Amino acid sequence: MTTANKITIGRILLVPFFIIQVIYYARTGYEWYRIGSVVTFGLASVADGLDGYIARVYNQRSELGAILDPLADKLLLVSGVILLSLENKGRFVRIPLWLTVTILSRDTIVLIGVGVIQHITGKVQVRPRLAGKVATVLQMAVVLWTLLQWRAAALPWLTAAAGLMTGVAGLIYIVDGVHQLNAHPASAPAPRQQ
Repeated sequence: MTTANKITIGRILLVPFFIIQVIYYARTGYEWYRIGSVVTFGLASVADGLDGYIARVYNQRSELGAILDPLADKLLLVSGVILLSLENKGRFVRIPLWLTVTILSRDTIVLIGVGVIQHITGKVQVRPRLAGKVATVLQMAVVLWTLLQWRAAALPWLTAAAGLMTGVAGLIYIVDGVHQLNAHPASAPAPRQQ
């Protein structure tokens, strides 16, 4: 188990603490729950950069890390986006449901695509793309902006950018998946029976 993977597992373990703090703040309005959710989200976000840095600099890239790192990102972001788009007694400005649906739809389509490609070809090549990284950063910014209760007037612009980049990244991943399928012999048409 590499140091980078241990940090990633720590990020995954922070997710339930983040979820419970957001739920308790929405129910009670006690400020320390909101502060706790901000600290937990911030810590998990910083750990995301740290485990990536350690994996690159100290050559600790691994197959386990390639699975756990995006999983940790998705658990944190999806839980934040879902919780902050639900009714919360006016404690937070709500993230628009269309952004939540966009993020969940893209992640579901990518996950199904990975399963199909793995089943047909036996191997999936997932290459991180700049659009995907930008989408992740913008999604994190939307969640953090909402948790910090910064100016609500700027949030529509941030959510629009996050939604656009999420869609663009999804299309890029779909194109990548189609190329992987097309390159495999199983995608070739069957010979005609005489």
